[in-house]
Amino acid sequence: MKIVLAYSGGLDTSVAIKWLKDKYNAEIICYTSNVGQADDPKKLKAKAIKTGASRLYFEDLRLKFVNEYIVPSLKAGAIYQDKYPLATALARPLIAEGMVKVAKKENAQAIAHGCTGKGNDQVRFELTAKYLAPELKVIAPVREWEFHSREEEIDYAKKYGIPVSVTKAKPYSIDWNLWGISIECGRLENPWNEPSEDAYQITAAPEKAPAKPEYATIGFRKGVPVSLNGKGADTLSIVEKLTKTGGKHGIGRIDMVEDRLVGIKSREIYEAPAAVILHAAHRELEKLVFSRDLYEFKTLISQRYSQIVYFGQWFSHIKECLDAFVDESQKFVTGEVKMKLYRGACTVAGRRSPYSIYSESLATYTLKDMFDHKAAQGFLEIFGLPSKLEGLRDKK
Repeated sequence: MKIVLAYSGGLDTSVAIKWLKDKYNAEIICYTSNVGQADDPKKLKAKAIKTGASRLYFEDLRLKFVNEYIVPSLKAGAIYQDKYPLATALARPLIAEGMVKVAKKENAQAIAHGCTGKGNDQVRFELTAKYLAPELKVIAPVREWEFHSREEEIDYAKKYGIPVSVTKAKPYSIDWNLWGISIECGRLENPWNEPSEDAYQITAAPEKAPAKPEYATIGFRKGVPVSLNGKGADTLSIVEKLTKTGGKHGIGRIDMVEDRLVGIKSREIYEAPAAVILHAAHRELEKLVFSRDLYEFKTLISQRYSQIVYFGQWFSHIKECLDAFVDESQKFVTGEVKMKLYRGACTVAGRRSPYSIYSESLATYTLKDMFDHKAAQGFLEIFGLPSKLEGLRDKK
């Protein structure tokens, strides 16, 4: 039997190599995709083979991740429960897609992942596999094995000489990609505990960030980031630069209690400097070029889109339908937004677009005012009629 394992080199997947090999008497083929994490493929391959894998596939998917996953979610305004920009949720279907391709190439009978039975990632991996290759068996060691805690896994790794970086003193589970970092476990499981600085990977503490603000001007074309500070750039470069710049200024720290798909609440912390900056800029540009009706309806679409991504339904007809709406809505989302980055705060300092429907001559209170104030009287008579009738009724 051949099993393709989604391999990160972390505690769960490192332990899973030996466990799967013994449990299923199988050949384990590891699969790792570069979606922006700081992995050394040579070291990762050596570690996987030393632990018992027969080989490791390492695929650079950064451009695909940005262009086919991050950009659509940015245009959609997909932020789960108003805080989480879906970094891990976006990467999982991409990784699962790569695993399926390797499984077919290797004539494997199953794929495996290191997700828990109460997490969201199991859904994202398995729904993708069901859609792309329903004939493949999906194995989830963490749902099956005898370990009841990460501490027990650490003991198992130590017993069999499996190299892992996690320790009982620092048991964080960390997932890293271009769009952000997810951090959980350890003392973070108590929602009363303030995250300690050792949990954060790429952002400065706001109080230790530079005392002088920095400005970043982001240019968009039809909702897609195409320039930074007046210089044209591909979206991947913009994301990488904003991650570094935003992190320096303490931008992108997110601490939330979120509702998982399985029904439990989970305390997570995230670091997503580029995502926070780009979503804020993109939303502000939409406000400049959207009508009120479109902006309010797009807000509903954004909420539903974020749920679909979070719930692992990236490959689904409903998402394709929403993508069609989103793409049409972005027709006039072209222009520039200037963001002020300062000690953890990301605020809009300016915005402009050739397709703006903002009119200074209508909004001004100076002598340039072109608004017909007298027309407001008739408007209020008609618009206020239901209020007047309700008031008369209530007085009876």
